[in-house]
Amino acid sequence: MLATVNRQWRPSDRAEQQIREVEVDVPSGCAALEVELSYPADAGDGAAGAAVLDLGLEGPAGYVGWSGGARRRFVVSEGWSTPGYLPVPVEAGVWRVLVGLHRVPPGGATMTLTVRSVRADAVGRAREAEPADPPPRVRPDQTDRRRRLPTVDGLTWLAGDFHSHTVHSDGSLSIGALAALAASRGLDFLAVTDHNTTSHHAHLPAAGHAHGIRLLPGQEVTRDIGHANAFGDIGFVDFRQPPTAWAADVAQRGGILSVNHPLAADCAWLSPLDQAPVAEVWHSSWAQVPSWGAPLAWWLLTPSTTPIGGSDFHQQGSDALPGSPTTWVLCNADGDGDGVLGGLRAGRTSVSTSVDGPLLLRDGDELVAVDADGLLLTGAGQARRPVVGDRVRLGAPEGPWWLEDDHRVVHALCR
Repeated sequence: MLATVNRQWRPSDRAEQQIREVEVDVPSGCAALEVELSYPADAGDGAAGAAVLDLGLEGPAGYVGWSGGARRRFVVSEGWSTPGYLPVPVEAGVWRVLVGLHRVPPGGATMTLTVRSVRADAVGRAREAEPADPPPRVRPDQTDRRRRLPTVDGLTWLAGDFHSHTVHSDGSLSIGALAALAASRGLDFLAVTDHNTTSHHAHLPAAGHAHGIRLLPGQEVTRDIGHANAFGDIGFVDFRQPPTAWAADVAQRGGILSVNHPLAADCAWLSPLDQAPVAEVWHSSWAQVPSWGAPLAWWLLTPSTTPIGGSDFHQQGSDALPGSPTTWVLCNADGDGDGVLGGLRAGRTSVSTSVDGPLLLRDGDELVAVDADGLLLTGAGQARRPVVGDRVRLGAPEGPWWLEDDHRVVHALCR
């Protein structure tokens, strides 16, 4: 046993500082570390008034990982670490267990934090307990199955999803299982955006190749003041810094930052930011109240924002599946993830309810409505124009624009 810490957290502790550090001196010769957090079971289910404590780790050489409230125990070693944590040598020195006071009820939250030095067999047992990838099953060529959409200057519209999670944070599927699911739903690309970690990045190329889908590296930078996705293989973005620092770091490293679900319940965007060049205007939660106009209202306040959509998939049976909604990006159909991100950076996007739902695409000074017969085209301050036909071109300046039905339900949007 290297350390055992008992502490009761109060709401005043959370108000003072949400992310706390518990220092542990680790001697030389440790093969692996096991960190375990416990607090009363009836205060850890996330219900109203219950406690929710997060877990993370920083070593002498830097940040190791984060599992938030999804795990109560993890192991770290050079050969393998629990998903959410990088495999790193257990160096002698001061390690810092990060405890996030995500929710502390009025009566407080009593925790016991234990850090142990464990052997390789304990690492092996932890590894065997994790969900396995499905066997590789390369998706058949999609060229003939892809929707016949207009090309623009030799570029093609690809279908994808910019928000998903795996066991590397609070998702239930391995990376390979998520890739197989997304590919089976007809997506060309998927951004894997686990919370406050990049431990999944190293596994994306192999899983994407095995299942015939582009997996884009991402990180959902997560705080109670807002969530944002950092896209690109740009390294860890420190969620403990203010969002203005997130934006500066991502830009300096050549990535793209997107504001996530700006109007979502208890994780809405509550932070100042000079501008949001990209935003998850269409989050899957919109389906719960399809005629809700607030997402459009938010977008109209920042009309230069490039809109994307995200399923925010975590677990089958409890979340929207990948591709609900679908984000379309105009890019090189044979390109890699950089091609998709290049299209996103250029603002060439459209969002629809699904891969096969009605579409609204930008082609120069025109909009192309696809499979939208009977819907209405409209935008800020614009009259509603009925769409008649399965493929209709309509002159329209830069948006925002969207397709809606007679009940004010949005079926597609684009700039």
